[in-house]
Amino acid sequence: MTTTADDLVTLVRGFNPKTNAKMIRAAYAYGERMHEGQLRHSGEPYFTHPVAVAAILAQQRLDDATIITALLHDTIEDTPASYGEVLQLFGTDVAELVNGVTKLTNLQLTSSETKQAENFRKLFMAMSKDLRVILVKLSDRLHNMRTIKAMRPDKQVQKARETMDIFAPLAGRMGMQWMREELEDLAFQVLNPEARISIMRRFITLQKETGDVIARITTDMRKELAKAGLEAEVLGRAKKPYSIWRKMAEKEQSFSRLSDIYGFRLIVETEEDCYRALGAIHQRWRAVPGRFKDYISQPKTNGYRSIHTTVSGRDGKRVEVQIRTGQMHDVAETGVAAHWSYRDGVRSRNPFAVDPVKWIAQLTDQFNGEDDHEDFLEAVKLEMYADKVFCFTPKGEVIKLPRGATPIDFAYAIHTRIGSACVGAKIDGIRVPLWTRVKNGQSVEIITAEGQTPQVTWLEIATTGKAKTAIRRSLREVDRARFVKLGRELARSAFEHVGKRATEKVLATAARALRLGSVDDLLEQLGSAERTGREVVSAVYPELGAVTGEEVDRKRAIIGLEPGQSFDRAPCCKPLPGERIVGITFRGRGVTVHAIDCNRLSVYEDQPDRWLDLRWHDGSHPAVYDATIDLTVANDRGVLGRICTLIGEAGANIADLNFVDRKPDFFRVRVHAEFRDAAQLHSLMLTLEADSHVAELSRYRATGAEADAMMAVETAS
Repeated sequence: MTTTADDLVTLVRGFNPKTNAKMIRAAYAYGERMHEGQLRHSGEPYFTHPVAVAAILAQQRLDDATIITALLHDTIEDTPASYGEVLQLFGTDVAELVNGVTKLTNLQLTSSETKQAENFRKLFMAMSKDLRVILVKLSDRLHNMRTIKAMRPDKQVQKARETMDIFAPLAGRMGMQWMREELEDLAFQVLNPEARISIMRRFITLQKETGDVIARITTDMRKELAKAGLEAEVLGRAKKPYSIWRKMAEKEQSFSRLSDIYGFRLIVETEEDCYRALGAIHQRWRAVPGRFKDYISQPKTNGYRSIHTTVSGRDGKRVEVQIRTGQMHDVAETGVAAHWSYRDGVRSRNPFAVDPVKWIAQLTDQFNGEDDHEDFLEAVKLEMYADKVFCFTPKGEVIKLPRGATPIDFAYAIHTRIGSACVGAKIDGIRVPLWTRVKNGQSVEIITAEGQTPQVTWLEIATTGKAKTAIRRSLREVDRARFVKLGRELARSAFEHVGKRATEKVLATAARALRLGSVDDLLEQLGSAERTGREVVSAVYPELGAVTGEEVDRKRAIIGLEPGQSFDRAPCCKPLPGERIVGITFRGRGVTVHAIDCNRLSVYEDQPDRWLDLRWHDGSHPAVYDATIDLTVANDRGVLGRICTLIGEAGANIADLNFVDRKPDFFRVRVHAEFRDAAQLHSLMLTLEADSHVAELSRYRATGAEADAMMAVETAS
C-alpha cells in the first residue's frame, strides 16, 4: 500500500505538530511529477521508493528538511529536475542536502582499492558538511535492501557485500545499532542464505525444547526490580541471525554451545536507578566475569550511554542485559541522528546527544595524517569496525582504543613522541610484551628510552590507523636513504631479468605510471618492499611484467633472511605464504618461521635478539606447504568422497587424512593437504563451509600439550 502525502504528514505531525505540512506536500507532488513513468525493478512506480525512505526518516523523528530531502533525493540524478530548480522551490538547506546525497550515490565504494580510498575521503567530506546527507543515504540503502529480491542475483550480491562492508559498520559507528543489525541481517540473507536458514531452524528447535525463555526471564527481572523499589520497562529479544552467526565464528562454537543469544534491556528513570538496577540483577543472578561495561561513566564518542552486563540465567543460560534511562535509550536508538530529532514540535534537548559537527570533526581528524590512499582506507575501516576499550594511564587519565589494541597503540594515543620512544610496557604493574592485547579497565604504563626509534615489526603489532601512520612515517624518515639505495639495486635486477635497463628515464616513466612524486619515491617503496620489482617492470612494460611470474623457489620463499640462512616452518602454527610471519633463530640450525599470532612465541619473549622480521615473497608459490583442516561432516554415503573432490578441484593435494571421532550421524576428520598460500586455503574453506553436509570446520593448529611437545622437539633441535 502506497504512503500518500497525507499519510506522511500525519506521521510527521505525530512527533512534530509544528511541521511545515505545506512544504512536505509540495515536495511530495514535485517528486511524484519528476519520477512519473519511472518504474523500479519490481514493477512498482519508482516514487514509492523515495516515499518509503522519507517514512523511515520520519520514524526516527527527524526534521522537515531531512524528510523533504528523502522525497527528492533521486530527482537531480534521475529526472529533468536541476539543482537550481530545487533551490528555488525548497530553499538552500534542502537543495544542498539533495545535491550531497546525489554525490554520494555516484560514489563507487566497491571499486579498486585506490579509487575506493578516494571515494571514502569524499564520503567523509560530504558527512562533514552535513551529517543528514548520510542519514538519508543510510535510509535509502535500508529500503533498497528490504526490496532487494527484485534485483538481478549478481546485483543483489554486489549491493549486499557493499552493505555489509560499508553501510552497516557506518550505521553502527554513528550509534544507529538497530539499523546496523537490520542491514547486516538483510545482507546476510543474500550472501549466505543457507547459514541464515540453518540458524533460524536451530533457534526454532531450541524454542520448542526450552519454551519461551524471554517471557520467563522478563517476568523474573520485573519481580526483582519491583522488590528493589524500581520502576522499569523490561524488554527482551533474541539476537539477529547474523549476530548469532558472527558470535559462532568469533568464539569458534557450534550453535548448541552458544549461550548468550538472548538480550534484555532495562529502561529506568534516573542514572542512579541504572546502578540500583544493576545491583538488583547481580544480586539475583551470577555475573559472568569479564562481561561488564560501564558506558555511562565512559560514554562512546557517538553519545551512547548504557551499562552492559552478562549474567547466568535459568538453566545456566547466559543473557546480556543493558541498563539505561529513557534519554539514554533515545540516543542509543538513533545515535548521532538524535541531534535532529523532534518531540512535541520542538528539537529534542537530549543532554546525551552529541554535536554532529564535533563528532565528524573528531572522526575525520584521525585520518588527516594519512600519507596515501591505502593508509587512509585502512584507517577508515579500522575505525568503522572497531569496538572500544577504555584503559588508564598511571595518572588515571582515560585512553580510548579499538578492541584488539596493544601497548604500542596506547603509547601513540598519548603522544607520537612517546610512541616512537617506546621500549616496553607494564599492564597493571606487570611487564608484558608489546603485542599484548589491552583490556577494559587496565592500567598501562609505557616505558621509553632516549634514542629509540620505531621498529618494522611494530606495523604487525599496531592496530590503530594513528599508530600505523606514525610508524610508517618514522620508518620512512630513518630508512629512506637506505631504501632508495637498495631499491635501485632491485630495480636494476628486475629490469635486467627481462632484458631491459633501469635508466633514469625508465624509472621516471614507472614513477609517473604508478602516480608517485619522484624516482626516489619509487625506489624507496621498492627498497622497503611496499612494491615488487614485477610491479615496476609492469608499469613500463606490461607485456614483460606479466611473463615474469614463474614460481618462487621454495628455498628463497622468505624475504628477510641472511644470505645462506635456511628456514623451517614451525610445526605448531604452520604458516602459509601470504600470512604475517616472524622468525626465531637457532644456533647451527637456521630459522624457524612462526605465524605472527602463534601462542608459542611467548617462549622467546625475553630473547629479542633471536627475533627476525620476515615476510613471504610476493610471487606465486608451489603447492608444497602443508596445513590441516578440522572437519565435522554428516556420516552419509558419498560425503567424504565429495569433500575430497572439492579439495582436489581447489588445486590442493591431500597428503593424509585422520579420523578423530566417529558417531552414527557425524564424524570428525582432519585433512592434511598441501597449498600454495593462505588465499588458496581460505578459498577452499569457504567452498567446504557452503556444503550442506559440513557442520563445522576450522583450520587446525596444535595447542596445549601437543604444541608443547612440538616446541620441546624444536627447542632441543
